[in-house]
Amino acid sequence: MNIVRRAVIAAVLLFGGAACSSETEPFGVEESSEQGVADFNYEIPAGAGEALDAGTPLEILPAELRATVGQSIEIVNVDDRGHLVGPFFVGANETLNWTFTTPGEFIGVCTVHPSGEIKVIVEEA
Repeated sequence: MNIVRRAVIAAVLLFGGAACSSETEPFGVEESSEQGVADFNYEIPAGAGEALDAGTPLEILPAELRATVGQSIEIVNVDDRGHLVGPFFVGANETLNWTFTTPGEFIGVCTVHPSGEIKVIVEEA
């Protein structure tokens, strides 16, 4: 993952959670190198962006994702455009692998959910 993308994700996690809700603390994550073995696996299909442009609602991820510290998430984006999934940006034809390292909560934009929002809650194991 390039340095710019890491900086964007770090900034969103540090400042974005506070902007979305004053009563929550954003959780911590670290990049994981293990592909295909995450606790939460999601795929953004090819054509998702075009479907959204046409007004087709997509429900690829849940509106609320509950995880515990130590669990990991993998989002595979096979679409030809990037998508924002709460604190995560997944570029076109990229795979994101992150492990949750600290408890917290984040409410943010999700371009692949009909509500346009996702809530990620990470609790102690």
